[in-house]
Amino acid sequence: MTDLSEIVLLGSTGSIGTQAIDIVRANPDRFRVVGIGAGGGNPALLAEQAIELGVDVVAVADAKSVEDVQLRLFAAATKAGWTSGDARIPKLIAGRRAMTELAAWPCDTVLNGINGSIGLEPTLAALKAGRQVALANKESLVAGGPLVRELAKPGQLVPVDSEHSALAQCLRSGAMERVAKLILTASGGPFRGKNREQLAEVTVDQALAHPTWAMGPVVTINSATMVNKALEVIEAHELFGVDYERLEVVVHPQSVIHSMVEFTDGSTIAQASPPDMRLPIGHALAWPDRLPGSAKPVDWTKAADWHFEPLDETAFPAVALAKAAGRAGGLMPAVYNAANEEAVAAFRDGRLPFLGIVDTIEAVLAASPEFGRPSSVADVLEAENWARACARRLVLDASER
Repeated sequence: MTDLSEIVLLGSTGSIGTQAIDIVRANPDRFRVVGIGAGGGNPALLAEQAIELGVDVVAVADAKSVEDVQLRLFAAATKAGWTSGDARIPKLIAGRRAMTELAAWPCDTVLNGINGSIGLEPTLAALKAGRQVALANKESLVAGGPLVRELAKPGQLVPVDSEHSALAQCLRSGAMERVAKLILTASGGPFRGKNREQLAEVTVDQALAHPTWAMGPVVTINSATMVNKALEVIEAHELFGVDYERLEVVVHPQSVIHSMVEFTDGSTIAQASPPDMRLPIGHALAWPDRLPGSAKPVDWTKAADWHFEPLDETAFPAVALAKAAGRAGGLMPAVYNAANEEAVAAFRDGRLPFLGIVDTIEAVLAASPEFGRPSSVADVLEAENWARACARRLVLDASER
């Protein structure tokens, strides 16, 4: 029986996955990766990761990429000494349910770093299998929060998002009944201080230029529109059971204070660290322990100014829209998320202006029927499919004007 914590990484070739592997490399006495999975868009990296880590299984969501991944696995294994017995080729599973199958693979912790609501089903599979889930896929809670909450046992779900990791750490300072507010910080993205008129001509390249964080393209654009923070507000509600009236967003450009908890006695507890996702990832993998050396701490020998300012909800209405969707409940958060995914894709393809992203979300929410509370993943998919189709019609109508 090994003392190593065995980990499955979903989304291993993405930003969260590659940083998680950095942590595993730095802590070979703490962790062993037994399985990795990805969409299949970067087969060379996926194969290299699999052979380097010595995993038991590799999952590929895109069945069309399987042959390429298999060939690269053989090449990487041969380079690593397969013929001399120094490397082995892992089991390969592929197709639409591959990531869900991998999520239930025997291990201690499943790190879900999949991007988008396709991460919901693997989250549910991992919870059903009794795994601890380090959750970086916020859409699992946004789209399927009631389903996740029904399955998750106390302590089984550990947040990876820097804001929610910070909140979880701050909440150790007092009982939940003494919490007045949860305060999520936002960098403000590349367009902090801009008004709606100034945002009208924003390009894709400009939206991808985040001032403090290095993230994937979808999350980076979501940060530019403040949709990422909006989704995080819904996620915080689902994770911690705090109502929307007690969830606030404050702009903090330096991204050093990651979130704060205000208690009823007037005290506010904040978690501070330089912007580096390896800290919350490491904290989630080692939970409830702390992992030494995950990231560099704040250098208190250097002078620094930290600024806080209110969110301009006129220029950036995404958070207010998300709170309204959250209060409506049921599948409205899933509608919000799916509409955003379609709108972001249209913006990246040049079919929608920057301001059209949140405008499209608002229009889809206004047109949405009452879907009610989800009882299955199929219910979530029905609401999402409706929202995507509605968003596509709105984008097409806008382009024809």
